[in-house]
Amino acid sequence: MINRRHFSLATGAAALGGFQLARAQSEAPLVLGQSAPFTGPAAQLGIQFHQGAKLFLDQYNAQSGRRHVVIKNLDDGYEPDRCAANTQKLIEEDVFALFGYIGTPTSMAALPLAVKDKVPFIAPFTGAMSLREPFQRNVFHLRASYNDETALIVKQLTHLHLKKIAVFYQNDAYGKAGLDGVTLAMSQQDLKPVALATVERNSVDVASAVKSIVAARPDAVVQVGAYKACAAFIREARKAGYGGTFFNVSFVGTQALADELGKGGAGVMVTQVVPSPYNPANAITREFSEAVKKAGAGASANFSSMEGYIAAKVLTEGLRRAPPGKASRDGLITGLESIDRQQFGGFEVSFSAKNHVGSKFVELSMITADGKVRT
Repeated sequence: MINRRHFSLATGAAALGGFQLARAQSEAPLVLGQSAPFTGPAAQLGIQFHQGAKLFLDQYNAQSGRRHVVIKNLDDGYEPDRCAANTQKLIEEDVFALFGYIGTPTSMAALPLAVKDKVPFIAPFTGAMSLREPFQRNVFHLRASYNDETALIVKQLTHLHLKKIAVFYQNDAYGKAGLDGVTLAMSQQDLKPVALATVERNSVDVASAVKSIVAARPDAVVQVGAYKACAAFIREARKAGYGGTFFNVSFVGTQALADELGKGGAGVMVTQVVPSPYNPANAITREFSEAVKKAGAGASANFSSMEGYIAAKVLTEGLRRAPPGKASRDGLITGLESIDRQQFGGFEVSFSAKNHVGSKFVELSMITADGKVRT
């Protein structure tokens, strides 16, 4: 028998729940602002990351009682000036947070604006130390750094007794960040690169770089560039008779690089900062794969879209952990800082009030002759 008091409490709780559900559904969506390349030689990175993030948010928004989270994306063509203008526009439009920026030079152009207006800057697709130091309270990195990635590459090469290492890098802040990581890792073993060569951002003019690096006859070439330039270098170096190994950092965009090279991609190595989207042993991969399958046409599984998916998942976990009440930027920051050694399907993320780098995960993968990626 239900007494009057228990009935009153039950009906009150149901009414409160219904009120909270109605309020969540009636509130305007939280808008994340993203400036990324959606055209140009780096376009696949922006497209794939955005697709993965949207894939998760579509699932998230479909659950009842949740305030919707959406992404407003603007194309910057992987050019810093356009990114800065886009960021200023997004901030003036009062987006809730900036999310999923693609690249070091573009993120560096946006960062001072985000810091100035105290807008959360979440999960930029870059491992540059210049975006991590000095520490900024509103900036959160999901991925490991380029120093972490290049340290693994150098460790692998020297373990195989391959010590003549050349570096082909993009002539900007991104390329310099990768070069610094390689030279730091090599210096710890009393080694130096045997050759250095550059390519301009958004260019595939690699002839001079190929000539100088092939002449040095390195055992391996570490590449720090976007997929079109790196693919062009690999093709031309092989035409010139180079038979060594190519290593790339994750920003290259593994699937985009594999697509560019076709059968010529066989044996090319790439470091990864998220678990393989092709290995069902990982719970996050099974979840992601199921989401891709349900989404149907337009969704694809690759490392870049996987990173976008995880980044959106982590961001919404920060919202869930935020102090109760009206959603706020400060609340999101507090919520993210409370994520401590949390498993997202086998991918561990840890933040704190003094640490805004969520993961140190790095592993090596290899492109196969059929264009697939094996870890």
